[in-house]
Amino acid sequence: MTPDGSLPQRRTRQGNLPTTVANAIERQIRDGAYRVGDKLPSLREMAALHKYAKNTVVTAFELLVSRGLIEPRRGAGYFVVDKPPAKAADDEAGNLGRAVDIVWLMREQLKAEPGALAVADGFPPVEWLADVRLDKYHQKVVRTGLGSLFRYGSRFGYAPLREHLVRKLADFGIGAEPRQIVLTHGANEAMDIVIRYFVPPGGKVLVDDPGYYPLFGKLKLASAEVLGVPRLPDGPDLEALEQLLITQRPRLFFTQSLAHNPTGSDLSAAKAFRVLQLAQKYDLLIVENDPLADFKPTSSPRLAALDQLERTIYIGSFSKSFSAALRVGFIACGADLASDLADLKALIHVSSSEYCERTVDVMLSEGHYQRHLTRLRARLGEATEGARALFESVGAQIFAKNAQSLYLWATLPGVADSMALAQALLPQNIRLAPGRIFSVDTAAASPWSRYNVGAVMDPRFSHALKNALLQLDASRPTPR
Repeated sequence: MTPDGSLPQRRTRQGNLPTTVANAIERQIRDGAYRVGDKLPSLREMAALHKYAKNTVVTAFELLVSRGLIEPRRGAGYFVVDKPPAKAADDEAGNLGRAVDIVWLMREQLKAEPGALAVADGFPPVEWLADVRLDKYHQKVVRTGLGSLFRYGSRFGYAPLREHLVRKLADFGIGAEPRQIVLTHGANEAMDIVIRYFVPPGGKVLVDDPGYYPLFGKLKLASAEVLGVPRLPDGPDLEALEQLLITQRPRLFFTQSLAHNPTGSDLSAAKAFRVLQLAQKYDLLIVENDPLADFKPTSSPRLAALDQLERTIYIGSFSKSFSAALRVGFIACGADLASDLADLKALIHVSSSEYCERTVDVMLSEGHYQRHLTRLRARLGEATEGARALFESVGAQIFAKNAQSLYLWATLPGVADSMALAQALLPQNIRLAPGRIFSVDTAAASPWSRYNVGAVMDPRFSHALKNALLQLDASRPTPR
């Protein structure tokens, strides 16, 4: 903001202008120029007054919405909803309104606050993975090749693990050879490599909506145009998908067929065939992310199994079933593409961690692995059933009831915007991820939230949820 109180004029770097405008309005809110409930000037007025392009003002307002400072009201404009506290010295400061900021939410997911219950956690409860004793594998890993552990590994990754993955993929009905598999630092690096290879600035990319919010962040970082395909309980909305293919001509579609994050839904076999037909018709490449593969039956419908990696790129990981600390994932695709992606990986990171890859290979080689998966699936089944019963007891609507999953997507009676529910739970040390985080349009209020079925079985959650619902009910105006 300039000394006379006006907003800043154009800078030479146009890309910074929306953020500069948003920061100036935030300071005005902080200083009391705009109070809670005040309406901001319209987009047209703001653009005309300060001679901005309308898109600049739209982007600035979206940034303010993502910070939880203003909200859009249909047909009325944008209104101030919160005044931010003074910024703390460390970068962890902030309030719940910043939950729609992707990087902030990722930081929150990675924090381990004593006593906090993260019912939105993206990982299985630690006790589910406790029998995977990583310490007992170290000596076996060292014995598999001590000399090579002091050097970079192959650009494709540790060969014996890739051979193991060939057999694992065959169990899913996916035929592949070791030269079609590239090991990565988890599924997130795999997605990053695919984006770097395929997506130019301004490129149009389809994603599930709601969907995996870190992917949205990666695509925005790549300056891609992110187009949401509505997710239904049995997979993508086919009519919306085809319309986007006709009008936008995107090259890629990132999707999760099974145990979808955040809805917990599974792709039906009939819909899987239709998705592949559309991909063939409109020259679409499908990136199928399957991070919870170990939690699902091997016979579950997967696009890569039906397509045999012709128009599909399959991404997998061991973060959910073994340990996120190992950071071992992989890409399976055509051999020529795999070679190109391995070269790109070498350019970015030289290689992935052969020590971690050897550790996973040793774990897969032991009979303990199958017993561990059997226990994981049994725990998941019990937790899914218990979580559904809990939410049904309070009148919740559950998005997908047809399959067990780590995630349950639900909306509670009387909750029009789950951000309010998250705010009501926060003083009780319960951390919730409001539904708008998982939407391509984070400005749109959502009644839905993602719940981790293992975390919600903690008795603290049931008690806190009932208190929060009573609090929200009491705060609603009484009808005259």
